[in-house]
Amino acid sequence: MSRKGLWVTVALAVALGACSSVPYAQRTAQRQAAYAAAAGEPVRSFHFFNLYSWEPLGDNQVAIYTQINRAWLLDLGPCQNLGFTNAIGLTSFGGEVSMNFDKVLVGRGYPPCFISKIRPVDVAKLKLEQQAQRKIDAEPRQPAVPAEH
Repeated sequence: MSRKGLWVTVALAVALGACSSVPYAQRTAQRQAAYAAAAGEPVRSFHFFNLYSWEPLGDNQVAIYTQINRAWLLDLGPCQNLGFTNAIGLTSFGGEVSMNFDKVLVGRGYPPCFISKIRPVDVAKLKLEQQAQRKIDAEPRQPAVPAEH
């Protein structure tokens, strides 16, 4: 690739990143609010045998799904690379993940993220919260008035 082509590619990537940063931050804040509204009281630990899915919610929070309808909201200490990693891991002892003991692993070369709080998520309530966020206020268009000649 020529030097000019490289600069064009870099400029395009920066421009696209700048355009998408505001909506991404807004979307992340909405997701955090939805999970917080659906989260219950903190618990000390949860049973963990399988990581069904996960969703980063900023640099210090992650939602962990152990089943399709079973989720946990984990508050973390400072966590580098959480929003950019392709895979995470959880430490556990005897199939139990405990706060202030276990960690979220975000990849080679990054320090583990300590779990400071664990809250169960009511997945049904979360889905209702997400549907409410998707609703829009729509008004019908006014009929076009024909132009007089």
